[in-house]
Amino acid sequence: MSHNCPAWFEEAVVYQIYPLGLCGAPLSNDGVTEPRIRRILHWVDHIKALGATTVLFNPLFESDRHGYDTRDYTKVDCRLGTNEDFKAVCDALHDAGLRVMLDGVFNHVGRGFWAFRDVQQKKWDSPYKDWFHLSFDGNSNYNDGFWYEGWEGHYELVKLNLHNEAVITHQFDAIRRWVDEFGIDGLRLDVAYCLDEQYLRRLRQFTDSLRPDFVLMGETLHGDYNRWCAPDKCHSVTNYECYKGLWSSFNSMNLFEIGHSLLRQFGPEQWTLYKGLPLFNFLDNHDVERIATRLTDPKHLIPAWGLLFGMPGVPSVYYGSEWGIQGRKSDGDQALRPAVEAPEETDLTDFIARLAAARRQSPALCRGDFHILVMTNRQLIFEREAEGERVLVAINADAQPYTAHFNARAGRATDLITGKLHDFGGGSELPPYSAAFWKTE
Repeated sequence: MSHNCPAWFEEAVVYQIYPLGLCGAPLSNDGVTEPRIRRILHWVDHIKALGATTVLFNPLFESDRHGYDTRDYTKVDCRLGTNEDFKAVCDALHDAGLRVMLDGVFNHVGRGFWAFRDVQQKKWDSPYKDWFHLSFDGNSNYNDGFWYEGWEGHYELVKLNLHNEAVITHQFDAIRRWVDEFGIDGLRLDVAYCLDEQYLRRLRQFTDSLRPDFVLMGETLHGDYNRWCAPDKCHSVTNYECYKGLWSSFNSMNLFEIGHSLLRQFGPEQWTLYKGLPLFNFLDNHDVERIATRLTDPKHLIPAWGLLFGMPGVPSVYYGSEWGIQGRKSDGDQALRPAVEAPEETDLTDFIARLAAARRQSPALCRGDFHILVMTNRQLIFEREAEGERVLVAINADAQPYTAHFNARAGRATDLITGKLHDFGGGSELPPYSAAFWKTE
């Protein structure tokens, strides 16, 4: 099935930033305009050197607290600065050849959202009462004098009525402004699994009309991703199904787990689910534990990152994880979204930069099919092939070297990560805790 995904996204390496966190904004909106977003200007060279091609910003429009409780879709959060400040950042990223995606939070807004405030004041006389799912026969736990639907029981997040034409028009006008003002290249759709499929179709039609290469990437957790990822809906969705295997396979020394997930999604059989879909892959993000905290053995960072960049789909790097930043989910959201003055360069950053460079130059790694050659508890070797190029991705999670015997259908290869020649004769040795991308001759 053709999913008409723009090539730039299939080939992307995404750098994800949670701006209210990275830039050190106060937790609650204090109403003080401070151009903190300009801190990102000092990150452009680092992002570029890392080999990322696209920057994904989590929410940065005016909100009550964390960005997902929007007050105004048209105005950058004052804690981050003005629209002009953010435009300067977008211009710098675009000038560096990077693309920009924003987090589109369309399912719900904050209690501070202007239209909801109007309903609080005027009740049933408000022209905006049909923008929400509410009833004047009940009350809220905030004593608003009416009941309303919140997102998954979180009443600080007010669910929007996405069947209301005025709401849709308001959101689509905002997206048009973001494209005109900031030149954005795509959107991450927050809780896309909550969005009505009819709404998704209209959104896709609308963004296609703005820019044919505009990308919609939806946040999904479980279920059949084909429900949201389709030629008339999202181009891509978050691959939470593989996320767990990407860390727990290493912690339990059982690479069969991630191997089977990848086979189920992308394997060669007719029945596999997501062949050709550029799913959005990650080792961590703003909602889950940092990968360096999650892995029991820090030496597994190298093979885990290798696996992320070698598997089908689009890899992403969450700010700070490229140098092994720690963050525990049980310590709350702030622990996962820390303020960082300046990026760091380490051996790990250098390794990830080489993975990104390898992927960008390889059609097989960007678009290739998926076929497993060797699978044990501690080793995984699979083949990616596209456009006449074959790359074998070899992962060793063991503390010992491993010699793999398999039919490589080639005598020699070049490791795209190190540039070294590899000879398949007499078995292929995998060093401990390693990843290799062998491009066959």
